[in-house]
Amino acid sequence: MKIVGKRVLVTGGAGFVGSHLVDLLSHSNQVTVLDDFSVGERENLAAAVRPPRVVTADIRDRGALDEVVRDVDVIFHLAVVCLRVSIPDPMASHLVNDLGTLNLLLAARDSAVQRFVYVSSSEVYGSAKRTPMDESHPLNPMTPYAAAKLAGEAYALSFHRTYGFPTTVVRPFNVYGPREHADGPSGEVIPRFVARALAGRPLVVFGDGLQTRDFTWVGDTVRGILMAAECDALVGGCVNIARGEDVSVLRIAELVQRLAGTRTPIEHQADRPGDVRRHVAGVQRARSMLGFSATVGIDEGLSRYIEWVRSAPLRGVSAPEEEEARNWQFASASV
Repeated sequence: MKIVGKRVLVTGGAGFVGSHLVDLLSHSNQVTVLDDFSVGERENLAAAVRPPRVVTADIRDRGALDEVVRDVDVIFHLAVVCLRVSIPDPMASHLVNDLGTLNLLLAARDSAVQRFVYVSSSEVYGSAKRTPMDESHPLNPMTPYAAAKLAGEAYALSFHRTYGFPTTVVRPFNVYGPREHADGPSGEVIPRFVARALAGRPLVVFGDGLQTRDFTWVGDTVRGILMAAECDALVGGCVNIARGEDVSVLRIAELVQRLAGTRTPIEHQADRPGDVRRHVAGVQRARSMLGFSATVGIDEGLSRYIEWVRSAPLRGVSAPEEEEARNWQFASASV
C-alpha cells in the first residue's frame, strides 16, 4: 500500500522523531498531529511542506481519540512517556505507553483505518543475549518503559490476530539528529555530549563507556518507518529499523570532542542501574522485505548534528549538576 494522498494521523507528531515523520509524510498526504505538547513543540512542525492539522489532546482521552480517528486512513502511533520518567513513575508510563495504545486501538478498530503502525522501541530486547539482535531475539525489558512498550506491541499485534485489524510494529534503535532533546528527562546522550562540549563542560560517561548503541540518523529512521508502513507483507509482524552497527558511548564522546573542535575532558562516573550493555540491530528483515538500509554513518551524522546545533543553537544544558544527574540516569537504547 502506497501512503500517498492519504489522511494520516501521527500521535506524538510534535516530538523529535514524530515531527521528522510529519515532514516526510506532508509531501504527499493530509497529516493530522495529535500531541499534548508536554514534550513536543509546535516549532518542530514548521518545516512540514504542508502544515499539518494540529489536535491538542491526551492519548489517555478516549473521547478525543474517537473524534480524531473517524476520518483517518493511516495511523502512526509515537506518543510516549520516556524511559527516564518511567523509573520514578511507572504508572505514568503504563497509562500512556500501554493503556494509551489500547485506547487508540479501540478507537481505530471500527474505523476505516487501512494501516496502524505502532512505533515501539528496541528497549523491548533488553541487553543482547546474542548479536546482532534480530526480530526473533528474546524480549527481556529492563525498565518499566520497556515493559510498557512491549505491552503496546502485544496489544497492537493481538488486534490483528483477533479482529483482522491491519497493524505493523516497528522497533527503531537509538535515533539521533536535529530537534532531539538535550536536557530534561527526554535528553539523550548525543545532544547532551554536544551541548556540553560546545559549552566547555566535561562529557559525562557512566561506567567504562564501553556500552554500545546502534545510533541511527533520524532521516534514515523515518524513511524506514514509512517503508515498513507501506509493506503489506509486514502486517501482523514487526521489523527493526536501524543502521546495524554498534558504537560505544566512549567512542561517541571522543568523536564529539574531535568534530566539535573542543578540549573538554571526558569524565567517568559510576555505572547506572539497569543499563543495557550492548545493543545492535539485526537488519536483514528490513533489507530483504523493505529494501531499507541506513545510509548515514556515525561520523557524518554527528557532523550534521553539530552543524545544526551551531546554526540553530539548542536551549543548552542549564540544569544544575545535581538536577542533571538525576535527569540523566539512563541512556535510552532507542526512541
